[in-house]
Amino acid sequence: MPGEDVNQQWVPSFNPWLVAVSVMLATVMEILDTSVANVALPHIAGNLSATTEEATWVLTSYLISNAIILPATSWISKYIGRKRFLVICIGLFTLASALCGAAPSLSVLIIARVLQGMGGGALQPIAQAVLLESFPPERRGAAMALYGMGIVVAPIIGPTLGGWITDNYSWRWIFYINLPIGALAAFMANSFVEDPPYLRGQKPGKIDYTGFGLMALGLGALELTLDLGQQRDWFESGLICFTAALSALSLLSFVIWEIYTPEPIVNLRVFLNRNFAVACGLIATVGVVLYATTALLPLFLQTLMGYPAVLSGEAVSPRGIGAIISMVVVGRLIPKVDARYLVLFGFSLLAYSIYLFTGLNLDITMSSIVYPMIVSGFALGFVFVPLTTISVATLPQSEIGNATGVYNLMRNTGGSIGIAIMTTLLVRNQQVHQTVLTAHANQYNPAFQHAVEQIRQGIAVGLDPLTGTYQAYGLIYQTIVRQAAVLAYNDDFWILTVLCAICIPAVFLFKKVKNARPVAGAH
Repeated sequence: MPGEDVNQQWVPSFNPWLVAVSVMLATVMEILDTSVANVALPHIAGNLSATTEEATWVLTSYLISNAIILPATSWISKYIGRKRFLVICIGLFTLASALCGAAPSLSVLIIARVLQGMGGGALQPIAQAVLLESFPPERRGAAMALYGMGIVVAPIIGPTLGGWITDNYSWRWIFYINLPIGALAAFMANSFVEDPPYLRGQKPGKIDYTGFGLMALGLGALELTLDLGQQRDWFESGLICFTAALSALSLLSFVIWEIYTPEPIVNLRVFLNRNFAVACGLIATVGVVLYATTALLPLFLQTLMGYPAVLSGEAVSPRGIGAIISMVVVGRLIPKVDARYLVLFGFSLLAYSIYLFTGLNLDITMSSIVYPMIVSGFALGFVFVPLTTISVATLPQSEIGNATGVYNLMRNTGGSIGIAIMTTLLVRNQQVHQTVLTAHANQYNPAFQHAVEQIRQGIAVGLDPLTGTYQAYGLIYQTIVRQAAVLAYNDDFWILTVLCAICIPAVFLFKKVKNARPVAGAH
């Protein structure tokens, strides 16, 4: 067809590597911002007079707004032009970063993070599309290798960088550093990126405003329910009853509307494809496990172990090292090995790595975190790449664009829900364990009385017996609180281990894929 010939012959006006650097700057900035905030949560909570549970809303609000904008990316790109949309997204992300850094309260920070997520949601899919179109077919492999390296390396340096900035300056600077990077990325994107001819004359068609609105309302209300539920005592609160009912009604209406509308913003019919439906379930679970562990571990290390932010960042960063190694291996194995077995191995190894965290205690060394993180990173390479390949391998070419948007939506939504649920369970289980442990701390328990006497004798220099006894009680209570918290963290990691284990037999629900090839952007 003539349009296709023009597209095949089109080459960008500038060196494609300049184009690559332009879009990669924005993408790496967005991925970095996802990981640098994790290690700063205790500092954000303390500075803004919030609990650590409330501080995790900084992560969940970003992920949910990021997920909501994904399905609309293609339509908006056609409506206003992809280059213009890219520059607008970079500008919105950068402006929102400034608002995050200047936020005087947690509520303002959450609103700014929602705006940041809206700007960042479209950056990765646009970057992939621009890279693939700017390079000739024989050089696309090198371009996507650069892209893959950027999205893998960013999470490695992110936690350590975020910890160093937080310890040496302020958590606010983890957002302020985006300002010069964002300004440079916007300038380069505006100068070097251009829309190919076939996009310039393309009509976007009608956007499904109703479907988009129902999806945004449903996911937003669901996130409010999960984030505020523990604080408001769940369904004892009228607000939580309202948000839960609103979420259920909106999401049900969204599903019904998308099935019957002729131009849906999310074509749910792709879920009729068995491989894609199973892959979406598994990638949502991966989102739960991946984002929950990266939120829980820095909290454990800083609040219970007393690690500074930079050390907690160094402890969780090695996950990216394992991922780099495994992605190199998986790229060579996919053409030779059934992708289902690669995913099976990946989930088995992931379950083992999370299981290693179920034995956390207050005497662990840094290696007790680093080793499982390397293993989990290695496992994720065996999950992400072949799972993404399987998800679209049996779909028609015309449905792949919509399917990849839904796939990423499921991953981000899973991550947001996972963080909310795991932090809620952390608080509830800590209360349960504390009640059980405190029941043994009474005057009729010989072991308790012996401990009180030992502590009292150790601190009784210059104190009368009654004051020494009260101080001993206080020290024992502090120990109980810390031990209850450790047990609650262990409970969370047991749940995540079981989730990974459930995914292992689910792999056999896939149909076998012949001649599988790695999919661009499978991360």
